[in-house]
Amino acid sequence: MTHLFEPFSQRGVTFRNRIAVSPMCQYSSTDGYAIDWHLIHLTTRAVGGAGLVLTEAAAVEPRGRISPQDLGIWTDGQGEALAKTVALIQNFGAIAGIQLAHAGRKAGTAPPSQGGKVLDESEGGWRPLVSSSAKPFSDNNPIPQALSIEEIRQVTHAFVEAAKRSVNAGFKVIEIHGAHGYLIHQFLSPLSNDREDEYGGSFENRTRFLREIVRGIREILPDNYPLWVRISATDWLENGWDINQSIALADKLKSLGVDLIDCSSGGILPTAKIPIAPG
Repeated sequence: MTHLFEPFSQRGVTFRNRIAVSPMCQYSSTDGYAIDWHLIHLTTRAVGGAGLVLTEAAAVEPRGRISPQDLGIWTDGQGEALAKTVALIQNFGAIAGIQLAHAGRKAGTAPPSQGGKVLDESEGGWRPLVSSSAKPFSDNNPIPQALSIEEIRQVTHAFVEAAKRSVNAGFKVIEIHGAHGYLIHQFLSPLSNDREDEYGGSFENRTRFLREIVRGIREILPDNYPLWVRISATDWLENGWDINQSIALADKLKSLGVDLIDCSSGGILPTAKIPIAPG
């Protein structure tokens, strides 16, 4: 706490303090576009004194949205719609960051305020859902389609293109969402990934998708831009992703130019029992 209000520098970016506003889904977008609500919500956090303000998860392709109302950055127009908000955040002294995401098999759900259920196509959802493997999130979720190697490359390209749009919109920090049971996490965890090709099985293979995304984004980012990755540091389940794998992954990501690991946990299966306690 003694350093909380001190400036912090990373690559070419200086944050006025160590307080970061985490991504918070707003379920307020239309076709992935930011609206006035996003401008007010995010800029207010900057006015309040935060050092970094991150957007909610921004989907890199339409089928990657958690809900139909999620933010997106799969088109140039969506990036342009965010540019005014980015400028205002930074005018009020904070750094603007964006979280790039793909929900995979957990996509196409209703907002929590509407029950959070998986939506049928008649309700605004979509099919197929995609994942590392044809394994559903739960018995009540549809079986996703396992991405082919060519499709994996297409999604990787979508992340890179989204990063380019983010830079053009003025964001100074990019965070890749690899946590909470979403698509990247679906490749990382042995509980969701039973592939038998170069993207499944061993730790090296299960982390390949994320490493290729990181490599692609780092190549197009200016050297003075921080690149972050959010992970679920443990699945809280036997034979799942765990702390030791997270440490090994962090070491690999550092060598690829990742500057910070944003740690969360859980989300890969609804059966996880997370021990809740102070601290």
